[in-house]
Amino acid sequence: MSKIALGTAQFGMPYGVANSNGKMSQIQITEILLKAKDNGISTLDTAIGYGNSESNIGKSGIKGWDIITKLSSPLDLNINTKSWVQNQIQNSLIRLNIDYLSGVLLHDVKQLRTNEGKETWLALQDLKKYGLIKKIGFSIYDTSELDEFFLNFQPDIVQAPYNILDRRLATTGWLQKMHGKNVEIHVRSVFLQGLLLMNLNNRPRKFNSWSKLWKKWDKWLVDNNMDATQACLNFAMSEGRINRVILGFDTLQQLDEILEISNTRAIKYPDFLIVNDEKLLNPVNWNLL
Repeated sequence: MSKIALGTAQFGMPYGVANSNGKMSQIQITEILLKAKDNGISTLDTAIGYGNSESNIGKSGIKGWDIITKLSSPLDLNINTKSWVQNQIQNSLIRLNIDYLSGVLLHDVKQLRTNEGKETWLALQDLKKYGLIKKIGFSIYDTSELDEFFLNFQPDIVQAPYNILDRRLATTGWLQKMHGKNVEIHVRSVFLQGLLLMNLNNRPRKFNSWSKLWKKWDKWLVDNNMDATQACLNFAMSEGRINRVILGFDTLQQLDEILEISNTRAIKYPDFLIVNDEKLLNPVNWNLL
């Protein structure tokens, strides 16, 4: 079984700074799902908020996936939260054409600051008892959110960003702590939405503030005879405490390229590539650049 989980944001909407292909067709989606399944990939990462991603997965006709979806906050706060959560999950199961979800994550852990968020968590726990959900958890953007929520809302799964530049999971000690508590750790953004794979000429100008960093990155790749895709993937895949590495693909060719990079190597990744600048690490902030 592969450590790779298939990210599906592209299945329902154009996604990623490096995506020049837009939203994928149903034929493309089915081809990618078939190829991934045939190569031992068994986990799909999706979300109710990913356009019609869930429906397109359900239409593919491919069974046997471990599917994890994400639940956003309700837009109307004057509703019965428990009933709303039950409806959301039932609708997901219908769209995905499955009997149960392997996992449901809160799309934004900060909703746990509200009464509605706490009620949502309790409702997910109930659905877990009924067997409609196997595991619950949340998606984070920053490890400070683990400091705030982990103790009172102990998750089965945590999804977090992690890449050569963004090592906060490890440097804060949370990677080891969660691993010790048998929490499933799923990481995303290993290519920083494709930013780490771009050459100097293709990278959008708004990222020129980090030009010294890009030069160090390019030089390190040349010195170590590695291409960027190989280096980024190896960095995440070789971390034994990580359970799943979530990767999204715009084309079948991209999936083929990743599948060819199957061997992980023990490599020392230099500390001078570590970045703590939220403006760069969190894509939510990129529109402000």
